Amino acid sequence: MHARLPAGQADIKRKATLTFKPVRDTGKACIKISCARGHSRVYFWKVMEEKVILDSDNMSRTLRRLAHEIIEQNDCDGTIYLVGIKRRGVPIAEALKENIEKFSDIRAELGELDITLYRDDLTERYTEPKLNESVIPFDVNGKNIIMVDDVLFTGRTARAGMDALVALGRPSKIQLLVMVDRGHRELPIRANYVGKNVPTSRSEFVAVRVLPIDGKEEIAILKDGDEAKAYS
Repeated sequence: MHARLPAGQADIKRKATLTFKPVRDTGKACIKISCARGHSRVYFWKVMEEKVILDSDNMSRTLRRLAHEIIEQNDCDGTIYLVGIKRRGVPIAEALKENIEKFSDIRAELGELDITLYRDDLTERYTEPKLNESVIPFDVNGKNIIMVDDVLFTGRTARAGMDALVALGRPSKIQLLVMVDRGHRELPIRANYVGKNVPTSRSEFVAVRVLPIDGKEEIAILKDGDEAKAYS
């Protein structure tokens, strides 16, 4: 995400967090941008033009299709191992688990993966990284793991996820499932399962919203606007 900062703030290192705030009756939304300068932080609410490309019904339909693809493409011993990348990868993995068990006799095991310390841009994005515990209730050794995330962009999150999994053991295979592939890869990584391919520009932001975190289910594209307001 590349957001334009207010005049005089160009020297501030930027990082975008997934915090959204609707602008009533305008068809726009705000994205919270946390910026670090030295040991201090400055925050901006950036006004973005928003377009919903997948509503709740279509998201549910996409999740059902992805579950069927997983069932069809995996010869297993009666168990599929899903690992959601925190944060939004986890509720997506939970929905996949529900659909897999609904449409087949296969049992789906679910894990939660925190990749924070495995990011190669850690020092650029986080002055004080917030760590969340990985919860993997099964041995990853010899398992066919399906790693689940919301958006595939540069590929760096997926690479960090693979590093985090390998640190826990030696899976026999790691697959990747994403709700959105928006292009702009910086690493040679491709998803095995894709909910929707969405061509984007680097000035746009893809927001995958899920009920447990955002209170609704939809996928939207937010386009960079011109307004930004700093607050401390």
